Amino acid sequence: MTPRKRVETMEENRARLITAARRAFAEKGYANASMDDLTAAAGLTRGALYHSFGDKRGLLAAVVNQIDEEMAARAQAIGDRIDDEWEALMAVGAAYIELALEPEIQRIVLLDGPAFLGDPLQWPSQNSCLQSTQTSVRRMVAQGVMAPVDPEAAARLMNGAALNAALWVAASDDPQAVLQRAIDAFRLLSRGLLARPG
Repeated sequence: MTPRKRVETMEENRARLITAARRAFAEKGYANASMDDLTAAAGLTRGALYHSFGDKRGLLAAVVNQIDEEMAARAQAIGDRIDDEWEALMAVGAAYIELALEPEIQRIVLLDGPAFLGDPLQWPSQNSCLQSTQTSVRRMVAQGVMAPVDPEAAARLMNGAALNAALWVAASDDPQAVLQRAIDAFRLLSRGLLARPG
């Protein structure tokens, strides 16, 4: 097998394992998903899983990263349709929180992810969200839309508020009932960063 073919095969195996794991983790939860079942669903062996991800936890990290990146892209697409940068940023945060209603996202990213991978603020996918928010904040501070605040501090607080709101919605006994309260509080907290909060 040529080096190029070997790399292509490894990438295909990774993609097949992530797809199978995503389905299994969504249906059964991380703890109840059998490595044998998910590798069989991918048509691969445990050896392929170990080679690509190290272990089941590494596979969960890859699945969480994929879904979290999709969440960020979906939320950003909503913000991109709004001309006002502040309102766009609020729409992105609200959309991210609302995605917590989707069962796959609830179970894999917002419940099992933190339980088995630790603090979501340390996940690689959260860093790209943070950078995007920080860029927007820096621009709005320079324009006088936002109060003179450290862009990184403001971005971390805003992203943390949206993430924690999503975690709250996902863990709630009645996510739909909690959703609007979470979004309203996120918007109200964020509004305090405006140059003219009214």
